Amino acid sequence: MEQSYLLTYLLAVPIIGSLLLLFINKEKAQTIKYVGLIVSLIAFIISLIIYFDFNNQSGDFQFVHKFNWITDLNISYHVGIDGLSMLLILLTTFLTPLTLISSWSGIKNKVKEFTFFMLFLELGMLGVFSSLDMFLFYVFWEAMLIPMYFIIGIWGGERRIYASIKFFIYTMAGSLLMLVAIIWLCVYSADLLGGFTTNLLDLYKTGPTIDTTIQGFLFLAFALSFAIKVPLFPFHTWLPDAHVEAPTAGSVILAGVLLKMGTYGFLRFNLPLFPQASIDYAGFISVLAVIGIIYGALVAMVQTDMKKLVAYSSVSHLGFVMLGIFALNQEAVQGAVIQMVNHGLSTGALFLLVGMIYERTHTRKIADYGGIAKIVPFFSFALLFTSLSSIGLPGLNGFVGEFLILTGAFKSTVLGSWWFTIFASTGVIFAAVYLLWMYKKVAFGEVTNPNMNSVTDLNFREKLVLIPIFIFIVWIGIYPSTFLKVSEKSSEKVIEQVLNPAIINLE
Repeated sequence: MEQSYLLTYLLAVPIIGSLLLLFINKEKAQTIKYVGLIVSLIAFIISLIIYFDFNNQSGDFQFVHKFNWITDLNISYHVGIDGLSMLLILLTTFLTPLTLISSWSGIKNKVKEFTFFMLFLELGMLGVFSSLDMFLFYVFWEAMLIPMYFIIGIWGGERRIYASIKFFIYTMAGSLLMLVAIIWLCVYSADLLGGFTTNLLDLYKTGPTIDTTIQGFLFLAFALSFAIKVPLFPFHTWLPDAHVEAPTAGSVILAGVLLKMGTYGFLRFNLPLFPQASIDYAGFISVLAVIGIIYGALVAMVQTDMKKLVAYSSVSHLGFVMLGIFALNQEAVQGAVIQMVNHGLSTGALFLLVGMIYERTHTRKIADYGGIAKIVPFFSFALLFTSLSSIGLPGLNGFVGEFLILTGAFKSTVLGSWWFTIFASTGVIFAAVYLLWMYKKVAFGEVTNPNMNSVTDLNFREKLVLIPIFIFIVWIGIYPSTFLKVSEKSSEKVIEQVLNPAIINLE
């Protein structure tokens, strides 16, 4: 298999799979489910081949494939990955088949359409993480809105229409500003590069030369789009609605991968393209990140709905990632990258568990539970294990990311204050409060709801979904260097692009 074509093959698999589904009779639901699962597993296998061929010692882009697309505007199909995108591509292809298995019995109507949109969504996410052309990136960025809109709007809860429209409008509003900034950047760079181009690697050379005032405007236009997707406080209000109304598979992909597109955007675009503006705004964005950490945790504490509690925990946990990115040193950025993966695993597993128990009880109200540890012991163990992972218990994945981020923020010369670390640390304590409180209410005490006595424990299929996630939760917690070494050189290069942009320009 030609190495340079591997990424294109990876992107082609969900396209071919989704088109194949169109030719299958919609009455054959089981066949459709198996086709969707096989296609997503093929994508996972290709991503593993890419991972094993990936050179950890290089911070450069690998598996690059490029050809002219719109010749008159010098727009290309241009894909490639470095260590930052490698981990996120693996996370995407790992979670997609698991979410399809998890929805095996939960999605009963319009199975063909649901599977089609899930594969389409996988394509959009993989495209975002591998695009090296600004126009191509924007196409994938907008394209993934469509399947997520329908997944929430068709298979969601009672207020699904409101939630899907709110999600779409929020994201679209930020995206349009980013489109204006892309055009501005490309037109500005045309004189310096000898012609109009949307090639990201060429724009890396011209972005740092832009006047600092204009850099600031462009930075904010990109930042708004990415901050909405993260979501960074105060742009988070669409997230709880989207999570609560989305079906389980939608919530898992939304938390596991889609939110990382925002944090990835800051690392891939804002920092290298606008280094001076990144330094200027680092303190401001870090303040918003710390507010998000504390606010998300405090609001999670007062939730009565399990799914809403987990949704607000995402606002808190992604605040840690944003703090790590803008601390702008090796420990913090590496912590941010690994925490993206950690959040995808831990919060994805929490949403899976909430979905599994909801299928049995048809309630997400914490007060409706109590004492179910005796009735569903494996579920109760899984919920405790995942909650401890999300809290950041040493030995599990969450601890690694949070420790690196807080250490990096404490040492950061760009932030220049250890107050960021002190306030952010409270988020770890609050996480223990709301997650362990939720667990105590759900698992322990007397069974007061007679409906709970007939609840069955997790079946083989559900355990099959959770166990691979649990393996990685422990693996990252005990031996994180397996994953940290993948992104090490790439994160070094991003920091170098921000702190020493002239060096990059001379290359």
